[in-house]
Amino acid sequence: MHFDQRTQQALRDVGLETDDLRAASEAVVEAVAEDAAALEEFFADHDTVYSDMEMAHSSADYPEHEVDYADLTTHADEMRGWLRFETWGVSVEDGRILDEDYVELSLGPTINDRVRFAADRDILR
Repeated sequence: MHFDQRTQQALRDVGLETDDLRAASEAVVEAVAEDAAALEEFFADHDTVYSDMEMAHSSADYPEHEVDYADLTTHADEMRGWLRFETWGVSVEDGRILDEDYVELSLGPTINDRVRFAADRDILR
């Protein structure tokens, strides 16, 4: 079970039993794994994506990125991995699906921010 002891106690205090905590924990693990797979699929399905990332070498409001791959792994409620574009890459520390053509990732060192990616630049406007 990935809930820390304080969270487990708080959930018990509001009436959840150990079996309920275990079921909730398993549901979270499953949801994170499903999101990771959907995020990998999003980047696999699009050769080019656009982002709201501020980039020093781009004057575009929503820079274009040629996708090479996304490789995400999960452990309990954590999602981590690597997003590789044509000429650079960045570590991924979390992510979520906003809709089928629109996602958001927490990117690690060098970016250290949440960044939205879309299949079409107009989605970001």
